[in-house]
Amino acid sequence: MSTSIPRPAPASRRRDRHGRGHRGPLAWPPVPAMRSRRDAFDDYVLDAAARLEATCGRAFPAVEFAVEDVPRGPAPWDHREVPLGRLFPATGARPARIVVYRRPVETRVSDRRDVAALVADIVTEQVAGLLGVSPEELDPGFGE
Repeated sequence: MSTSIPRPAPASRRRDRHGRGHRGPLAWPPVPAMRSRRDAFDDYVLDAAARLEATCGRAFPAVEFAVEDVPRGPAPWDHREVPLGRLFPATGARPARIVVYRRPVETRVSDRRDVAALVADIVTEQVAGLLGVSPEELDPGFGE
């Protein structure tokens, strides 16, 4: 009489339960359902910057755009409101930087479809501050 220890099922058989196939993500990366809010927000900032660059042409300053989740700390001039974006002027060889804060912007809007419009206004306002002009001169539809 031979006593044999039962062997576990192969890994491929354990994962393919009831003939349904292997488990995996519901949507593959090229599908828009896989885009995160963070990715969409980054695209809104880049789209707003590209639109302003096309409008300004050569007058568009050398500027870096960045997205952060929340402001790191209160600036001396931020008294009561959480900033939605900040302009950091150029220093030495480093170009000016415009930072847009994702979480304050998302909490400020009532509908997710309004995020792109608010981001465009924030970027327009910061670039206008850098150029020393009013936002309406850069974008006639500013604030609408």
